[in-house]
Amino acid sequence: MKLPALSASAAPLVAILMLTEMVSPASASCGSAFCTVNTNWNAQLPLTESGTRIDLRFEYIDQNQPRHGTRDVSIGQVPRHHDEVQTINRNSILTIDHNFDANWGFTTTVPLVNRDHEHIHNHQGEKLLETWDFTQPGDVRVLGRYQMQGNHPANVYGVMAGLKLPTGDYRVRNQEGELAERTLQPGTGTTDGILAAFWNDTLPIPDSGWFAQVQGQVPLYRRDGFRPGYQLHLDVGYTYNPLPDLALMLQLNTTRKGLDGGPEAEREDSGSWTVSLSPGVSYAVTASTNLYGFVQVPIYRDLNGVQLTAGWAALAGVSTRF
Repeated sequence: MKLPALSASAAPLVAILMLTEMVSPASASCGSAFCTVNTNWNAQLPLTESGTRIDLRFEYIDQNQPRHGTRDVSIGQVPRHHDEVQTINRNSILTIDHNFDANWGFTTTVPLVNRDHEHIHNHQGEKLLETWDFTQPGDVRVLGRYQMQGNHPANVYGVMAGLKLPTGDYRVRNQEGELAERTLQPGTGTTDGILAAFWNDTLPIPDSGWFAQVQGQVPLYRRDGFRPGYQLHLDVGYTYNPLPDLALMLQLNTTRKGLDGGPEAEREDSGSWTVSLSPGVSYAVTASTNLYGFVQVPIYRDLNGVQLTAGWAALAGVSTRF
């Protein structure tokens, strides 16, 4: 179904709700990360009939800059037991989104995490370089959705609720048998509750539209001495269609991450405020399939303790509906 002003070609602001471990993009001390670009179809171009969307996206985040508060620091400038050096995140994310009818639907997100990490372990005056390199499934998210149509077909708003499940491993070790830090692991070991609301509408500018989404995520318990911090995300986006099959997009992504807790947490090096700009483009290669890409650039970051950050992040993907 083609909607007025926001044609189906605008769609590839696509599939997931948050990946909401999301990164400087939102950071942890060791730098494990997902892009915070919002590619949630239901916030940006909701289906108003039954059907299924499948989205596959790849994202790249190279976190190689330690940061303390609102300023960059050099490696080891602020003394820590571990001096974080670099984390390269290459995430592949599959999202399946299904509408039962005009009101009810669900979204399932399945990430595959490829992560290279190195830090310097300060041990009795020695500086020992430790590294990890792994590819592992991450934590699956399942969300139900209820949406309503407003004054015209392109005005759709609704709520989403669901869980992040503890499907990812949280006991990954390197070749020397050293256990990775909990914030580096592909999974948190916890079940988290997720609640979100979204609004999508046109603008009085020809071929233009906007969306907004707010989402919260809270762990429901502690697992083996670790409880990840809460997460709050606010996204606002603009879409313009200069051509029927081409969409230009711009997002403002804001993330607040609370302090991690428990004896396995690095509490003093967790928690952050990040604000990023994310320009993107999508192109409809067929009536039902789109290619898309985004670049994300942080414009404000305030991080507790010392955490690794990235100067930019990028993602590309393909989305199809049937």
